[in-house]
Amino acid sequence: MSWDNFLEFLRKTLVKIILPIKNKREKWLSNFRFSILFRISLGYIRLLVVYGIVLMAGIFTIYMLAEKEDYNDMAQDIIASIGEAEGRSFINPYYMQNLSMKIEDADTGEEIYNDIAYVPTSDKAFFHGIHFDRKSERNILVVNEEKEFTANGRTYHATFQYDLTGSYKRFLSMLWKLIILYAAVTAVVIVKGRKRSEKLFEPLGIMSATASRLTAHNLHSERLNVEGTQNELKDLANVINDMLDRIETSYESQKQFVSDASHELRTPIAVIQGYANLLDRWGAQDKEVLEESIQAIQNESRSMQDLVDKLLFLSRHDKKTLKLKKTWFNMKPVVEDMVRETKLVAPDRIINSSVLEDVTVYGDKQALKQAIRIFIDNAVKYSREGDEINIMCENRNGDCVITVSDTGIGMTRKDVEHIFDRFYRSEYVRNQNISGHGLGLSLAKLIILAHTGSIKVRTQFTKGTSFTVVLPERKLLT
Repeated sequence: MSWDNFLEFLRKTLVKIILPIKNKREKWLSNFRFSILFRISLGYIRLLVVYGIVLMAGIFTIYMLAEKEDYNDMAQDIIASIGEAEGRSFINPYYMQNLSMKIEDADTGEEIYNDIAYVPTSDKAFFHGIHFDRKSERNILVVNEEKEFTANGRTYHATFQYDLTGSYKRFLSMLWKLIILYAAVTAVVIVKGRKRSEKLFEPLGIMSATASRLTAHNLHSERLNVEGTQNELKDLANVINDMLDRIETSYESQKQFVSDASHELRTPIAVIQGYANLLDRWGAQDKEVLEESIQAIQNESRSMQDLVDKLLFLSRHDKKTLKLKKTWFNMKPVVEDMVRETKLVAPDRIINSSVLEDVTVYGDKQALKQAIRIFIDNAVKYSREGDEINIMCENRNGDCVITVSDTGIGMTRKDVEHIFDRFYRSEYVRNQNISGHGLGLSLAKLIILAHTGSIKVRTQFTKGTSFTVVLPERKLLT
C-alpha cells in the first residue's frame, strides 16, 4: 500500500468514526433548551472569569515590577559605592536582603566579587531574565540583571541577581484572599444581575403569555401591556401591537370580504335554482317558460362569472403585487375605441368626446383600458335614457388626464366616502334595482394606483358624476 493510499484510508476511517460522534453530540445538545436568561448569566460568568484572570495577572505583574524596582535601586547604590571602595575589599551590603551579585573586570575578565549561590538549572529565561525553578524545593524565582558601568577609570561587568521567591510566596498567600474576595463579588454580581435580568425580561414573559392567548376570537381585545418599561422592549411591544392592529384590520376586512362575496353569490344562485326548478316543472310543455328560464340562467351565470373574476382579481392582487406588463403607448386610440364601443352598447345615451388628444403613457394597456371601461360602464349604468356621457383624453403638460362624466343620478356626500370600498352600493341604487356588485370601482382604483395615478370624483345628487383619472408623465428613456 502506497503512502497516499494509506493516508486516504486513514482519512475515511476517521470520518467514519468521528462524524457519527459529532452528529450524536449535536443531537444531544439540541435536546437542551437554554433560555436567554441562562445564556446571559453564562456570558456574565465567562466574562467575570476572564476579567478575573486578567486582573490577577495584572496585579501580579505590577507587584513583581514594584519589587524588582526596589532591587534596581539597591543595585544602583552598589554601583555608586564601588567607586568609593577603591583599594578596599568590597562587601555586598544587601546580601541579607536577597540581592546577590557578581562583578568582573570587563577588559580582563577577572572576577572581583561573587556571592551568587543560585545558578539556574536552565539557561533559558522565563521572561527578560526571570528564572522560575519549579523543580527546586523552594520554587525559586530570581531575576538576573546584566549591567556595565565605569568606576575609577575601569569598566566593570556586573550580574545582579534578585531573589523574588519571598515576594512571590507572599503574593500567593495574598492571591487566595483576592480570589475569595473576587469570587464573593462575582457571586453578588451574578445574583444581582440575574434578578435584574429577570426584571428586565419580565415583559418578554408577559408578551409570550399574551401571544399564546391570541386567537381569531379575541384578536381585538388582546394587546401587549408593558407599562413602566422604558427600553427597547417597550418599542418592540408597540411594534407588535401595531402589527396586531393591522392583522385585526386585515382579518376583519377578509371576513367582510368573504361575507359580502357569499351574499352577492347567494342571489344569482337562488335565481338559477329557481329557474332550474321552473324548467323541471314546466319547461318541457311551455316554450315561453323555457326561453325565459334559459335567458335568465344565462344572464345570472354571466353575472356570477363577472363577480367571480373580479373577486379573484381583487383577492390575488393589490397595488404592490399587481403584475403589470408596462409598455409605451398612445392613450388616444384606446379612448377612441372605447367611445365607439360605448355608442354601440348604449345607443340611447348621448356620447360626447369633445377632447381627444395624443398623450404617451407608460403602463399596462389592457389593465388601464379595463379601469377606464369601469368608469364608462358606471356612467351608462347610473344614467338614464337621453342623458349625456362625456369622455375626454387630455395632455396636460405631459400628464394623461382622462375624464368620464355623466348627467345621471349622481351620489350623496356619504356615498362618495365609500364608493371605492368593496361591495359598497348606496341605498338609493339598491332601491332602484340597478344591477351590480360594488366591486368595479375598487378594481379600477387598484389599477390606477398601481400606475402611480390618482382619481378625483365630483358629483351632485340627481345631477350627475365626473371621474377624473390623472396618470403622471414618465420620461421616455433614450
